[in-house]
Order: sequence, then structure tokens, then C-alpha cells
Amino acid sequence: MSLPLSGKVAIVTGSSRSIGASIATKLASQGANVVINYVSGASAAQGVADEINAKGVGKAITVQADVSTVADNKRLVEETLRQLGRLDIVVLNAGVMDMKSPADVTEADFDRHYNTNVKGPFFLAQAAAPHLTAGGRVVFFSSSLASASAVTPNYMLYVSTKGAVEQISRTLAKELGARNITVNTIAPGPIDTDMFRLNKTEQQINFFAGLHPPKRLGKPEEVANVVAFLAGPEASWVNGQTLRVNGGFVV
Repeated sequence: MSLPLSGKVAIVTGSSRSIGASIATKLASQGANVVINYVSGASAAQGVADEINAKGVGKAITVQADVSTVADNKRLVEETLRQLGRLDIVVLNAGVMDMKSPADVTEADFDRHYNTNVKGPFFLAQAAAPHLTAGGRVVFFSSSLASASAVTPNYMLYVSTKGAVEQISRTLAKELGARNITVNTIAPGPIDTDMFRLNKTEQQINFFAGLHPPKRLGKPEEVANVVAFLAGPEASWVNGQTLRVNGGFVV
């Protein structure tokens, strides 16, 4: 029986750990050949690739690239085409998140967030678009914190980047839709990852968990399942949408 993503090639940015690793693993289990992208931590990236390759379904390779830069985004696409021969799916998962009050945000903070969370995804989508096959998929990442009812103190810089991403995604859905390429956005709620836990007390973590009806944080694999749906053939009529994967954190 053919798997839904058999023969497809996917780039997953920031996939050496956490949500990105779960996405790459899920796509590979559906038959895709995947590019494990990382900035640093080559051993972690190789570990994800080895785990995928050991299962003998989809193939995984690793490509180092700093996706906050235009040059490395172009190189990531070129290396994918060189090693795997095609490109069908781009998952723009890589991102950074700091908690700071607006008064404490520096120019360096601003540039880091916008380069990684906005400029990087846009220019990777731009570099990938000419090579995407008909039926291709682009999946951006926002956050449920960007929803009007979920804005919290000290997230101004982060959520502003995610608001920008949602508008880029909506516009590209119109631009690329004529080629039968869908562009959608995943907006997770709080997910139990190292990035989410960074600089938070246990009390803060428990507070966020308590805002969900099930009284827990989301799991990386729960996000990966939705990405796999958007990447697959059954999501062919889902385009230009933001899916808030948050267990009821925002309704």
C-alpha cells in the first residue's frame, strides 16, 4: 500500500529537535524524504536522521543552514535539489522566542526575532517556490499567542513577528494557488518544548497548562500530526488558512 507522501521531498527548518524533529519524523513515516535542517548541533540533527533512516520508510539527510539569512536559504534549497532531486513540501518551523517588556527590547533583539521569524521564512519560501511541484505544500508557523484573546505581557516582539507571518502566508496562498500549491499556517498554543520552558518558572508553566481545557501543555507530535495532514493529498482544498493547534487554549 502506497503511503500518502511516497516520493515527496520535504524541507523542515529547525528540525534537529523538538517540534521540528517530530514533524520530520512524522513526514518520513508517511513516505517523504526529509531534509533535517539545523544551524548548530550537527550531532542532534544526525541523530534525528539516523532514527528516521533506521525505520526504512522515508530517507533523511541533514543540511546545515542559518535560515535567518537569504544566502543560506538559497543554499538549503540548492542542496536539497542536489541530493534529493526535487522539492514538494516546505515546513517553516524554525523560530526564536524571548519574553521581554517593550521597554527592554533592544535593536539586536528586534533584528534577531524578525530575521529568524519573518525574513527567513519569507525568503526560504521565495527560494523554494520556483522548484515546488504542482500539488506542493508550504507550511508557515505562527502562534496562538498572536490571537486577540491570547495576548499576554512580555510577548510583544514574538507575537508581532507571528502576525507578520500570517499575513505573508495568506498572500502567498493567492500567489501560488494558481500552480496548485497550498500555503497554510500552523499556530500552536503552548507546547511542551525546551524553547517554551526557557526562562519560565514552574509556576508560570503550570499557569499556561491550566489555560487549556485538558489542563496540560500540547505535545510536539500533536503539532506534527496536523502538519502531516496539511502536507498530504487530503488537504488539497485547504489553502490560505491559519490552523490554531492549541487544545482549546484559544477558541
